[in-house]
This record gives sequence, C-alpha cells and structure tokens, in this order.
Amino acid sequence: MKLRWAGFTLIELLVVMAIVSALLSIVVPRYMHKVDVAKEAAMKENLNALRVALDQYNSDKGAYPEKLSDLVSHRYLRALPLDPVTERRDSWIVSIREEEGGKKVIHDVHSGAVGNGLDGTPFKSW
Repeated sequence: MKLRWAGFTLIELLVVMAIVSALLSIVVPRYMHKVDVAKEAAMKENLNALRVALDQYNSDKGAYPEKLSDLVSHRYLRALPLDPVTERRDSWIVSIREEEGGKKVIHDVHSGAVGNGLDGTPFKSW
C-alpha cells in the first residue's frame, strides 16, 4: 500500500499564482482610476458646499466672512470639509477681497492640492 501526501504540487501553486497576478494586473488600474474619480467628485461637492455657505453667510450678514472658521462658528457648516486630495481640512486656498472700510473678507475658495485633475485642469483653479 502506497501512502500519498495530500497537498498541491509546486507547479499547481505557480499556475494559480500566475492566474491571480494576471487578474490583479487587469483590476488594479481600473480600481485606482475609480478612486481618483471619487476623490475629484468629493472635492467638487466640498467646494460647492463651501461656496454655498459663503453665499448664505453673505446673504444673511451682508458681508463675507473674514476666515473660514466663521462659517463653522456661525453654524453655516458643522465642520470645514475635508479636501480629499490633500486629506486635510486646512489646505483650502481662500480668495480675499477688500471691502469698503479696508476689511478683508473671503469671497471664494479653491483646493490647495498640488497637481491636475483627470481632465488636466489644475486643482487650484477649481
């Protein structure tokens, strides 16, 4: 009577690993592209939320805020949104305008992320 060891041969394991790596080489690039698309969509939504809050603040108070944290302290936002590309809340770039009386206020906001979006436009121009 012969004893046979249960298990896989080295060739079988190599074939399975080759198949798995081939499948991963197809899936991973698509996944990474979808992650970038999702980050850009989230950034656009966050920028839109900030701009709407700035406009609402201006409509209610008659002037734009002096700093972004005023939007949170006056409850126009629960918290400053996250810039999904930089993964920080303090990387937003504000456009400052001087109003009557020399008061400097924020009238627009842009992303502080370095680089370009998938369409080729710089993040800072969004």
